[in-house]
Amino acid sequence: MTTDVKGTYSISELSKEFDVTTRSIRFYEDQGLLKPRRKGQTRIYSLKDKVRLKLVLRGKRLGFSLAETRRLFELYDADKSSSSQLQTMLEMIDQKKQELKQQMDDIQVVLMELNASEAQCKAALEANTSKTPK
Repeated sequence: MTTDVKGTYSISELSKEFDVTTRSIRFYEDQGLLKPRRKGQTRIYSLKDKVRLKLVLRGKRLGFSLAETRRLFELYDADKSSSSQLQTMLEMIDQKKQELKQQMDDIQVVLMELNASEAQCKAALEANTSKTPK
């Protein structure tokens, strides 16, 4: 199926465009994130589904879980004119930033420990090579 004037897409078209497997797209559908129409066994995705798939993939890239993405979609679907979706998004962004900062702090500690271990190993190796008779 090719994109028609009505803005519909096949699963293979979305798969190619977003470089994801059709299995992933079906999984997102099973999770309630996409809601294609059906024509027999064929899934027909709308422009809304295409936009949602793009948002799901962007959310994943930013570290949002599918449950968090679903929550945002539900807020949007419930009241498109409400600022509650934006407020929730801001809260989620803040939480994600805090998690990433904690991860960066943890990585810095591990790097310091690795550097200290490396220095100890080099010092021990240097001491062993200077004690070895030639």
